[in-house]
Amino acid sequence: MAKPMILTVDDDPQVLQAIARDLRKEYGDRFRILRADSGEKALEAIKELKLRNETVALFLADQRMPQMTGVEFLQAALEIFPEAKRALLTAYADTDAAIAAINKTSINYYLTKPWDPPEERLYPILNDLLDDWLADYHPPFEGIRVIGTRWSPDSHSVKDFLARNHVPYQWLDVERDQEGRDLLNYSSENNNSLPLVILDNGERLIKPSNIQVADKIGLQTQAKQPFYDLAIVGGGPAGLAAAVYGASEGLNTVMIEREAPGGQAGTSSRIENYLGFPIGLSGADLARRGVTQAKRFGVEILTPQEVAGIRMDGAYRYAVLKDGTEIACHALILAMGVSWRRLSVPGVEKLTGRGIYYGAAMTEAMECSNEQVYIVGGANSAGQAAMHFSKYAKQVHMLVRGDSLEKGMSQYLVEQIGATENIVVQLNTSVVEAKGQDSLEALILNNNITGEQETVTANSLFIFIGAVPHTDWLEGIVERDERGFILTGPDLSKDGKRPKGWHEDRQPYLLETSTPGIFAVGDVHHGSVKRVASGVGEGSICVSFVHQYLAKVV
Repeated sequence: MAKPMILTVDDDPQVLQAIARDLRKEYGDRFRILRADSGEKALEAIKELKLRNETVALFLADQRMPQMTGVEFLQAALEIFPEAKRALLTAYADTDAAIAAINKTSINYYLTKPWDPPEERLYPILNDLLDDWLADYHPPFEGIRVIGTRWSPDSHSVKDFLARNHVPYQWLDVERDQEGRDLLNYSSENNNSLPLVILDNGERLIKPSNIQVADKIGLQTQAKQPFYDLAIVGGGPAGLAAAVYGASEGLNTVMIEREAPGGQAGTSSRIENYLGFPIGLSGADLARRGVTQAKRFGVEILTPQEVAGIRMDGAYRYAVLKDGTEIACHALILAMGVSWRRLSVPGVEKLTGRGIYYGAAMTEAMECSNEQVYIVGGANSAGQAAMHFSKYAKQVHMLVRGDSLEKGMSQYLVEQIGATENIVVQLNTSVVEAKGQDSLEALILNNNITGEQETVTANSLFIFIGAVPHTDWLEGIVERDERGFILTGPDLSKDGKRPKGWHEDRQPYLLETSTPGIFAVGDVHHGSVKRVASGVGEGSICVSFVHQYLAKVV
């Protein structure tokens, strides 16, 4: 397969030669480096590349060029290769123009001249852009193929697991795709074998569990060491932040995630108010960046593994996995996050995974093309999902129990939804029944003010109705509130008294539970803010309390 291209454009021959030299030195083994001395010649070149079915990963253009400026070229190139990353090379005096261009166009970054040394001023920026491009790049398919049916919960589970772990795959629906039916036939299997996963080496997995898939695709499912300084249960933003800070500060760290790194936030289609990302980023991008950063510092990430219990033995804490194996550590951070509250109305349980899904279920977005999509919920997650599905669906109906979006949703999302023509907000509306045999076929909606009911045809329902912690397995280990959220720090004190069974000659640290050396961060603890940034902050600062704890017990 041909290498993707990096194209650099500059009318100064010396600058063009220098930038091409530095690009070739760093990226020549993975990308072809092309250069052009004018925007016009560059446009002609990329048109030819398009005709030859080749791919451009990155454009790097000088701003001050005669006839066609760098911004003008990048705008024109965007129409030909819309997925390519675009960077502007400017003189210091042009930085205001560059910033204005980023705000008005789809330019990803600007760099100032000179870029020496490239190891500090060029490569880190381009590495980030190219990593982002590679994350979404879809070359001619040569990898895992998943054969199944749209209305199969098992098929959805496999697709969702691969997608959330950033593993490329090709989905083939036997009800729609002849290729899928052919592959099923070639495998001497039938519909009772679905989902069928065919690996790139031809090996077949019939109705595999997530852990079987993980073993085959190279995810780490077992700990490499018997003991760690720090073990983290849960891989959402809070858990990832704790892992990054713990490992970067010298702690031997393992993170255990039952589904995929990123947690509930990892399924968000767009997070636009996260500091440092002015054009926003998806939850998947945030998770990918966090995993890359954690692994860079040596964190072991076990996926998919579920912690089913905790036991203590003196200064040691043991995370007991569902398969019975144990991971020993000195300190333990609970960062399991929360799950969506179940919608308890007739028909929903039966049809879950068959047209009804909890959370954004991004793998189903393409399947909803030109359909009516229904979303239950009125907070940010529901709003972000509505915006995402509006790109594919004929119409998106937001079913909101309350009388206003503004009460539970950020203003920027309220405005975006209001400006999106194919999103319909139905206030004071609840789902009272879901109907269908093998898949969702209809919903019965209730007007909470008038009591009137209507039946609507529906194939897809996505539910976002509140957070529920799954902490029953922690009974007798740490104290929880009446809803199951874990109590930490000052919330453990009652009338100035320390928690029951607390034997330390100190008060619990800010994020410490009722058991010394076990901490809780993110959405799972009592009083959490339920924001991505706050989860990242708590995961980061918790490591400082872990150090204080370890200093006294190790």
